[in-house]
Amino acid sequence: MLKKILTGAAIAALAVGLGACSSTRPADGGGDAAGASGDCNVGIAMPTRSLERWINDGEQLQKKLQDAGCTVDLQYADNKTDQQISQIQNQISGGAKILVIAAIDGSTLGPVLEEAKSQNATVIAYDRLINGSENVDYYATFDNYKVGTLQGQYIEEQLGLKDGKGPFNLEPFAGSPDDNNAKFFFAGAWDVLQPYVEKGQLVVPSGKSPANDDAWASIGIQGWASDKAQAEMDNRLSSFYGDGKKVNVVLSPNDSLAIGIEASLKSAGYTAGAEYPIITGQDADKANVKAILDGLQSMTVWKDTRALGDRVFTMIQEIKDGKEVEVNDTKTYDNGKKVVPSYLLTPEVVVKDDVQSKLIDSGFLKASDVGL
Repeated sequence: MLKKILTGAAIAALAVGLGACSSTRPADGGGDAAGASGDCNVGIAMPTRSLERWINDGEQLQKKLQDAGCTVDLQYADNKTDQQISQIQNQISGGAKILVIAAIDGSTLGPVLEEAKSQNATVIAYDRLINGSENVDYYATFDNYKVGTLQGQYIEEQLGLKDGKGPFNLEPFAGSPDDNNAKFFFAGAWDVLQPYVEKGQLVVPSGKSPANDDAWASIGIQGWASDKAQAEMDNRLSSFYGDGKKVNVVLSPNDSLAIGIEASLKSAGYTAGAEYPIITGQDADKANVKAILDGLQSMTVWKDTRALGDRVFTMIQEIKDGKEVEVNDTKTYDNGKKVVPSYLLTPEVVVKDDVQSKLIDSGFLKASDVGL
């Protein structure tokens, strides 16, 4: 299993008490970094607006903090590492005392976090671990290994693999090689599925079957890009699926890749029905939930990002008030310099029959968002 365990890790989670302030930032997060007009000054650095979930995450957390009287600077970096670094630098110079960072590339932020440390700013890694720096104070995320496990177990159950059924044609995908979470997603799924590959119940015609968890990046899709996933699936279908051979199952680690994979399958003549491949996903994006309802995607792993935002909001309040920050994992997330004290939330599977009860009744999505 890919998780690294460091025993005996202790946490000193006492932070400087900060008072609330009254000024706020515009809701679009535009303009320069927040000014140092008070002590509850928070910089939020999100990776991109190209994925629906980051827009929701950033704006929801911004609103909660503004409603609590904090100065908030929300920035999106268009998936450009240099742009994100510059935005964080501006937030630090603007007086941010707490930084919430969803990193584009978690291995490149060491120098800018040194700047943050020199200004006594507390750093919370948001849903993506920041690697190679001692200056990451906390990490808030979902149980990313569990996300992959749920995807693998869904495939295992739907195909009857425990009962010895097969062989089935599998095409596995992995997430962006620069995203630390991607290795956990893949490891969780591959630890379930690889034994069936070794037994021959799952066959990978393309040959893109990593030998172990650590080789996951060999099938990673840079930037989680839908178009790149579509191009990769196009290549696999045209190169390895002639003479009536069909794909039975695709391991897609998230919804963005799934959309591209589904577009590729459609172009190749696959249609919804009993012979349509099992396709996994993650995030419960609107387009993917509609695809689930239309029979073009089998499931998604739902991470209620409102709960993640609520947890980070609580962490910020604890830091501001000088209280001990609550965490529930002190062993798993070793960033190469330290084991980062973490709070892990639990993801859950959503299939067609769950859409109304889990996503719509909870208010996560509107019925009109998905054509209901």
